[in-house]
Amino acid sequence: QVQLVESGGGLVQAGGSLRLSCAASGRTFSNNAMGWFRQVPGKEREFVAAISWNGGSTTYTDSVKGRFTISRDNAKNTVYLQMNSLKPEDTAVYYCAAASFYQVVVTSSEYNYWGQGTQVTVSS
Repeated sequence: QVQLVESGGGLVQAGGSLRLSCAASGRTFSNNAMGWFRQVPGKEREFVAAISWNGGSTTYTDSVKGRFTISRDNAKNTVYLQMNSLKPEDTAVYYCAAASFYQVVVTSSEYNYWGQGTQVTVSS
């Protein structure tokens, strides 16, 4: 079992930056690929970024490439999402998730553990 707690969300103006953190506890964190997803009311949860168990591989959805960076610190059991050049369309609840795989996965159904989410609001 893995418990995930997100933090770092908030209100920011367009063009600004935020860094989300996801602290993991429970079973060994370093064996899990990790991902970030986001969801707005009335829409399905959307993949944002993922990172492999050792940080050697990352992948992003096209709309955030070049603006967002996912990273992890296995010594601190924490995964991060650095978000730069934020746009109003990035507004959503952001969720951290852990997969039972080593390598990156982009489908929400392949993630077994989820955090409670953190709200990100980007004003224009």
